Amino acid sequence: MKADIHSFESMAALDGDGIRYAVFFTGCPLRCAYCHNPDTWFKSGNEWTSEDLVKKIIRYKPYFKNGGGVTFSGGEPLLNADFIVETGKMLNDEGINYAVDTSGSVPLTDSVKKALDKADLVILDLKFFEEDNYKKYTKGRFENFVAIGRYCSEKGIRMWLRTVVVPNINDSEEIIKKYAEFAKQFKFQKYELLAFHTMGFFKYDNLKIENPLKDTPALGKDRLDRLQKVLDEELNK
Repeated sequence: MKADIHSFESMAALDGDGIRYAVFFTGCPLRCAYCHNPDTWFKSGNEWTSEDLVKKIIRYKPYFKNGGGVTFSGGEPLLNADFIVETGKMLNDEGINYAVDTSGSVPLTDSVKKALDKADLVILDLKFFEEDNYKKYTKGRFENFVAIGRYCSEKGIRMWLRTVVVPNINDSEEIIKKYAEFAKQFKFQKYELLAFHTMGFFKYDNLKIENPLKDTPALGKDRLDRLQKVLDEELNK
């Protein structure tokens, strides 16, 4: 089985437990207004088989101590659910776990369920807590995200939630409190807010595609820290 892969990151420290080997697939059903990797929307022509990918990954196995492993990201990795299942089995045979970093933007098919079931961790991107803004800013189907979040919760799959906070869109304390209330329907280990940044703006220029938020500033650390505190307090009520 083959999959089109955008890139790799060999010593990723923010994509799950421990040191990770991150695999970024191409392709995504969403067109998020604040996407910082629009280059992953398109095929790279860089196809890998499961066997060759595992051979590449196992060279880094000595670094996967203290819970480290592989993280499948993107783009949207669950577009390649069958490939993840096949590759994941080979990794498991080598004593290597995998995480899935997903937007939850795909239908909950049997293949997707299998990929989630075998994951050591699912990192789920909670973009918006209601359908109108989800559709407005991502062009995606809100019900797909909800179905995946509920499935992981019901199956006891270890899950982290993440939300990108964008100035003038979802950066108020009242909105963050609504995220917290919505998230309470899911079972998760932690919920982390991430700051919108402008480091990927050059990619829009290179690809000659419109950047909907080209005039939006990055979110400052002080503001992010304050909103994370609000979120944590609300979740602990």
